[in-house]
Amino acid sequence: MAKPVNVSDTSLLKLDRQAVRKSRFGLRKHMLLYLMILPGFLYFVIFKYFPMGGLIIAFQDYQPYRGILGSPWVGFKHFIRLFTEPTFFMLLRNTLVLFAMNIVFFFPLPILIALMLNEVRHKFFKGAIQTIIYIPHFMSWVIIVSISYVFMTVDGGVLNELLAAVGLPKISFLTSPEWLRTVYIGQIIWKELGWSTIIYLAAITVVDTQLYEAAEMDGAGRLRKTWHVTLPAIRPVIITLLILKIGSTLDLGFEHMYLLLNSLNREVAEIFDTYIYTAGLKNGQLSYSTTVGLFKGVVGLVLVMLSNRLAKKMGEDGVY
Repeated sequence: MAKPVNVSDTSLLKLDRQAVRKSRFGLRKHMLLYLMILPGFLYFVIFKYFPMGGLIIAFQDYQPYRGILGSPWVGFKHFIRLFTEPTFFMLLRNTLVLFAMNIVFFFPLPILIALMLNEVRHKFFKGAIQTIIYIPHFMSWVIIVSISYVFMTVDGGVLNELLAAVGLPKISFLTSPEWLRTVYIGQIIWKELGWSTIIYLAAITVVDTQLYEAAEMDGAGRLRKTWHVTLPAIRPVIITLLILKIGSTLDLGFEHMYLLLNSLNREVAEIFDTYIYTAGLKNGQLSYSTTVGLFKGVVGLVLVMLSNRLAKKMGEDGVY
């Protein structure tokens, strides 16, 4: 006697086959999109994830002619050296101070500029402002620092010539430790302010216009609509970017500070990024410089996880 066929089982089997066919069809249908993603995917795999295997030399006394497999294992020797050297606290202080200035003085500015540009109704004027503030982003740090040198140098600098013209003493902006951090933050604002507004402007464009209409019917002006509608709507974007920014606390970038660094301001300008270059490439201490880089990465990961958890406890979505 034949076994009766369970109709529900056969229907589920058909649904599974249809789902597989749809998934395959979707892969073929969106093949061009996947091909567009492929270069970015390969970039992260080749230049971000694959090199992580080299972090093992942080626990070795790495010697290039012996290679990773032949270099002796030293355990946490380089970590002990990093945390016990007097330069560690100088590097930590300089990096944290510059990061704090970045958060306080730079991070809120793109939000403010985006809110202001959102209120501009003249399209040509708005586009002109956006173009002007976007241009510095496409310049290298070499050009930015060189232009700053022309303006701030003591010998013939435009700014110092203006100070001398009004009877004030000239200021050595580029070599004075007191002015180094101000110049550093000023250059970051000049270069990245316009580019950083793009994300916030994009977030503002998706705000439901009915919310503005409802606020206007309640008698809200521009400032009140900005405060009670626009800012709450883009708050998730602000929180996400802030979390990612906190993750780069010890990663301020090498090129910018290296161009400003000199023997006169080294006490306040030396950060982990420039220290890695000096120890690793100039002095050939590859294992030690890898240890410093690994320390930066671990600190950044921990800060992202903690800030993300804090954001979720406060009712925000977080990064993940």
